[in-house]
Amino acid sequence: MLEEMISKKYDLLKPFLDEKSKRLFAAAEALSIGTGNISIVSRATGISQDTIKKGCNELKSGKSLSDDKIRAPGGGRKKSVEKDPTLLSDLESLIEPTSRGDPESPLRWTCKSLRNLAGELQNIGHKVSHARVADMLRMLGLQFTSE
Repeated sequence: MLEEMISKKYDLLKPFLDEKSKRLFAAAEALSIGTGNISIVSRATGISQDTIKKGCNELKSGKSLSDDKIRAPGGGRKKSVEKDPTLLSDLESLIEPTSRGDPESPLRWTCKSLRNLAGELQNIGHKVSHARVADMLRMLGLQFTSE
């Protein structure tokens, strides 16, 4: 019954909450109900127990992880090109034979599709999607049309 009530409140508020607000909401619920609090709230919201514990510590201390950022410094996923240092150079080698335009000019483009480029990169062992290929082409300053 309690778990269901927390779940209903959370589902109503969830679209309006950012990561930090979700953590603090779950922590406030956990602190207000007492025994078995964190596991009940975790089941009701789907938020990990570790995250709720962090939120409880924040509420008890009155200090946030950081005042202006949602995540702690260094939090979040690393960029594909940071995790896989050869990815960008391999992409460049794939597009070079088919790129058009003056290499000295800021405007260059490729004839290969994003999905074909992603497939070729996957064939040589990279874990990359066509959306990441599009991001990397933008980084390289190449023009492309979306599929």
